[in-house]
Amino acid sequence: MKGKIFSMLAVLSALTACNTQNASTQADKFDYTVEQFADLQILRYRVPEFDSLSLEQKKLVYYLTEAALQGRDILFDQNGKYNLTIRRTLEAVYTGYKGDRNTDNFKNMETYLKRVWFSNGIHHHYGCEKFVPGFSQDFFRQAILDTDPAKLPLSQGQTAEQLCEEIFPVIFDPNVMPKRVNQADGEDLILTSACNYYEGVTQQEAEDFYRAMKNHQDETPISYGLNSRLVKENGKITEKVWKAGGLYGQAIQKIIYWLKKAEEVAETPEQKAVIAKLVEFYETGDLKTFDDYSILWVKDLNSRVDFVNGFIESYGDPLGMKASWESLVNFKDMEATHRTEIISENAQWFEDHSPVDKRFKKEQVKGVSAKVITAAILAGDLYPSTAIGINLPNSNWIRSQYGSKSVTIGNITDAYNKAAHGNGFNEEFVYSEAELKNIDAYADLTDELHTDLHECLGHGSGKLLPGTDPDALKAYGSTIEEARADLFGLYYVADPKLIELKLLPSDEAYKAQYYTYLMNGLMTQLVRIAPGNNIEEAHMRNRALIAHWVYEKGKRENVVEMTQKDGKTYVKINDYEKLRHLFGELLAEIQRIKSTGDFEAARQLVETYAVKVDPSLHKEVLERYEKLHLAPYKGFVNPKYEAVTDEQGNITDIKVSYEEGYAEQMLRYSKDYSCLPSVNE
Repeated sequence: MKGKIFSMLAVLSALTACNTQNASTQADKFDYTVEQFADLQILRYRVPEFDSLSLEQKKLVYYLTEAALQGRDILFDQNGKYNLTIRRTLEAVYTGYKGDRNTDNFKNMETYLKRVWFSNGIHHHYGCEKFVPGFSQDFFRQAILDTDPAKLPLSQGQTAEQLCEEIFPVIFDPNVMPKRVNQADGEDLILTSACNYYEGVTQQEAEDFYRAMKNHQDETPISYGLNSRLVKENGKITEKVWKAGGLYGQAIQKIIYWLKKAEEVAETPEQKAVIAKLVEFYETGDLKTFDDYSILWVKDLNSRVDFVNGFIESYGDPLGMKASWESLVNFKDMEATHRTEIISENAQWFEDHSPVDKRFKKEQVKGVSAKVITAAILAGDLYPSTAIGINLPNSNWIRSQYGSKSVTIGNITDAYNKAAHGNGFNEEFVYSEAELKNIDAYADLTDELHTDLHECLGHGSGKLLPGTDPDALKAYGSTIEEARADLFGLYYVADPKLIELKLLPSDEAYKAQYYTYLMNGLMTQLVRIAPGNNIEEAHMRNRALIAHWVYEKGKRENVVEMTQKDGKTYVKINDYEKLRHLFGELLAEIQRIKSTGDFEAARQLVETYAVKVDPSLHKEVLERYEKLHLAPYKGFVNPKYEAVTDEQGNITDIKVSYEEGYAEQMLRYSKDYSCLPSVNE
C-alpha cells in the first residue's frame, strides 16, 4: 500500500506542546495565530534564512512555489466530484452577497466555506465525515438566485435554480456522500466513499482489475493505479490517467510551465535532471517514468532547495492505491540538520539491533539521507493542514535498492510549538507534577527525535519477503505502516544509543515521549472524534492500536493503568522499561505482518485495538477539553512571494511577506490558481 509516510505528529504537538524551551521566545513579536473557527485554528509560519539564499535559489523557490499552487483544484476534485462546484458557488455568494452579513445564516455559511477551504472539500480533512451546514436551504437558495449568474459555476445552459437542484442534496442530505473515505470492515469501501477516484465500479471490480495487471514475479513493480481514476464506461473498466492532455490536463500544463522555469535555474545538473524527468512523467502519465523520477530525486543530495510535487500519498483512497496531489517547496536548514545526519549515519546499527525477526531485516541499509528543512510553501494535500515529517519515495523496491529521503520540517514544528505555549492542555490531562516536569524539560526534544526516527529510519526499515504484494494489506496498509514507523521510533527513543550519540541529555528524557504518546492514543486524540463515531483516520488508528495493545498486554504486570483522581481519568505509567519491551514485541509482529502480507492479522489488530471508542471516556475527554477553549486541528496560511523586476522584466529579487489573512489567501488562490472545470469527466 502506498501513502504511508507522512507523519501527523505535528497536529498532536499543537495540542500538547507547552515546554519551557518555548518560553524563551516570548520576546518574539511574530504573530503565529491568524484566527479560530469551528474545530480549527489557523496559524502562520515564518521562512527563516530565505533572505540568505542566492538570487538563483530564490528564483528556484519562486518558480517551484508557482508550480505547487497550480495543483490546488486537482485535490478538490479528487476529494469529491462536486467539490469545485460547491466551493465556487460558496465563494460567489460570499463575495457578492448584498444582504445582512450579521445574520446567523450568513455567518454559518461563512464558517462552512472556511471549513471547505481547509479540508479541500465538503468532508472533514481528518475524520472524513461530511460537514453539517448551519445555514438553511431557503437562505442559500435565495442567496444563489440573488448572485450575478456570471459569477456562478454554471455549466452550459444551466440556470441558477438548476445549480441548486444539483448541489443541494450533496450539501444538505446527510445520506448523500456521507463519508469521503469509508474504512468500515465488511462494506464496499468504494461504493460507500465519496472520494472521486472511482466511477461506476465496485470494490471487487477494482481489486480484480489491478490484480490482473500485476506480475508478482516483477521485482521492480510500478505503483499500479497511482495516477488515474478507474471508471466503467459502456460496461468496460478503464483508467482515466491524470496527465497533460488527459484528466486534470489544464492544471498539469500550468504545473509543467513553472517546472520548466525552475529547470532553467536548477542548482545542480542532478536537480535539473530530476525536474526534467518529472515534466516527462506529467506529459506521459507513465508510471515507469515516475519511478525513474523518484530514483533521480533520491540521488539528488547536493541541492539545498528541494521539493515534492505530484501524486504521492494514498490515504484518501479507501483501497490505498490512488494518490492525492500535493506539493512542498523547501530548503535545507543547515544547522538543525546535524541531528538527523547523526541518525542516518547510524542507520545500519538501528536496523541490526531492531527487535524484529532477522528474516525481515535489511542486510544492507542503502541511501538513507535525512535533513531538517524549512518549508517555503505548502500545497495540495499538505495545505492548510500539513505533516512535520516526510519519508519518500513510497515504492518499496526503490527504497530497498536506492534508499529514501527523510525530512523534518523545522519551521512548521516551531510554529506549532510557539502557538501552543501555555495553553493549559498538559495541566488538564497529565497525571501528576512529576510527569509535567519531565514533559516540560524534554518533550520538545523527544518529539523531534521520535519524528526523526519515524521518518528517517522507521519507514525505511525492514523488507518485504520475495513475492509479497506491496498492496496485500489493502485498506489496513496505511495504519499498519504508520504503526510500524511509530513503534520503531518509540522503541529507539528509549535506547541508550541516543545518549551515546549525544542526541538525548538524560536517560529520563524518553519518558516524556512515552507518556504523551500513550495519553494521546488512549485518551486525548478522542477530542477529534464526534460522539458516537468510530476512529477512521489511519494515523489516529495507528496511535490507538499501539496504545490499546500495550495497555491490554501489560495489564497482568500493571505496566500502564487508567486511574481516577479528583473524579477525572488519567493515564499512569508504572513501568517504563516493560513498556519499551512491549513496544518491541508489537514492532516485531507489525513487521512480520508487513513483510509477509498477512492481511487477516492486520485486520484483526486494527479492528480489535484501533477502531472502537469507549463512549464514557470519550464524553469525559470532550467535556474537559471544551473548557480549555482550544481547537483540536491546526493549519496554516502560506507566506506570499512576489517577484521584483527591473525595467527589462528581469527578476532582481523575491520578496516574502506574512500579512495575508486566511480568507484573503483562499480567495486569491481561487482567482489565480483555478483552471479546472467544475466537474472533471
